Amino acid sequence: MFQKRISFKGKDYSQQCQLLFSLAKLTFFVVVLSSVLPHADAFDPLDPFGNITIKWDVMSWTPDGYVAVVTMNNFQMYRHIMSPGWTLGWNWPKKEVIWSIVGSQTTEQGDCSKFKGNVPHCCKRDPVLVDLLPGVPYNQQFSNCCKGGVLASWGEDPSESVSSFQISVGLAGTSNKTVKLPKNFTLLGPGPGYTCGPAKIVPSTVFLSADHRRKTQALMTWNVTCTYSQFLSSKYPSCCVSLSTFYNDTITPCPSCACGCNHKHNCIMGDSEKLKRKGINTPRKDNEPLLQCTHHMCPIRVHWHVKLNYKDYWRVKIAITNFNYRQNHTHWTLVAQHPNLNNVTQVFSFDYKPLVPYQSINDTGMFYGMKFYNDLLMEAGPLGNVQSEVLMQKDKNTFTLKSGWGFPQRVYFNGDECKLPPPDSYPILPSSAEKGPFSFSSTAIYTILMIFLTW
Repeated sequence: MFQKRISFKGKDYSQQCQLLFSLAKLTFFVVVLSSVLPHADAFDPLDPFGNITIKWDVMSWTPDGYVAVVTMNNFQMYRHIMSPGWTLGWNWPKKEVIWSIVGSQTTEQGDCSKFKGNVPHCCKRDPVLVDLLPGVPYNQQFSNCCKGGVLASWGEDPSESVSSFQISVGLAGTSNKTVKLPKNFTLLGPGPGYTCGPAKIVPSTVFLSADHRRKTQALMTWNVTCTYSQFLSSKYPSCCVSLSTFYNDTITPCPSCACGCNHKHNCIMGDSEKLKRKGINTPRKDNEPLLQCTHHMCPIRVHWHVKLNYKDYWRVKIAITNFNYRQNHTHWTLVAQHPNLNNVTQVFSFDYKPLVPYQSINDTGMFYGMKFYNDLLMEAGPLGNVQSEVLMQKDKNTFTLKSGWGFPQRVYFNGDECKLPPPDSYPILPSSAEKGPFSFSSTAIYTILMIFLTW
């Protein structure tokens, strides 16, 4: 209720104007917010601070430029960069060239015809760099390089979530005031989805000597931050979820065409003779998938099965199946959001780590494969699946299997959100079924049968 009556007379007129102005500001804010939010797809509520940060540290000056160490840190908790690895590009602001690179290489050299004697490694105005493959000669290696561009997620293995290389830039500035920062950074990981901001100068990086008794620092440092958007990566999801329980014989499958049916005409049946051809599992340069024919047409299916219900605990079985004949998944991750993940007692066959993006809520967990055991999800086929079981302690104040409580609210595979079945199709408890139409039909049939037998 209003404490004061607002009118158009006397001193109340100013209050009316102030109220109208406030309403106008609020309307303007709502319009701007509604126009911005549909494009703000890079925000991940389960990993709000996740990003890939690219840091340039200028280590020394050269007669015509500088030598810099470029470090790429994957600070995403459960999203990694898998094979064929990252691709990094940018635009030079002037006429810079790359004299040499250690730990990486450009995909093209460009036109270096104007140089006589020493020829630069790359003369393109928009160079594109990739990581070196494992096993390159020692003199071409740099620390944290040569992994084929594969970066683990920060939550799985921080030591494997870093990649770096050393670059010598020529025809550039030779001081902090004359160096121009590269522009228009692009990052593929390995496909689209990442959006990079502009380079920003930050305080110089400090380095410690081996004995930790001396500090040195970079001559100049700038950062570039890249964030991921699933909407930019693909129009459709890349995985789906199916559900089942011990108390209901019905299996809720993935929704039809959950990942789009673009590849339905090029899919292969699981028992097709084509699978015996040589090279069927060879990946293509354009990463075009070869899927097994299914009603959902998803490369990955996650099955969540409520297996057992004990007095103080309950058990869930999780199975991940790969339906892509041309791609396996190294360093795979599975993220689930469920209210009872705050009481995980034991996880079998998978490694587990709770994710707490908001300190007051602990309902999200990350599952990933055990090293040298099942951290590699093979291509589609008999070996193209991994599975585990999770034992959770019941919270007697909140535990119930009614209304789909036993199923996850969100599921992510390799950082992409999976398509869940509609809630009204979830397996229901038998007690709920007794109130349905089938119970009435059974009763009616039984009554008619008794009348018929006694007639």
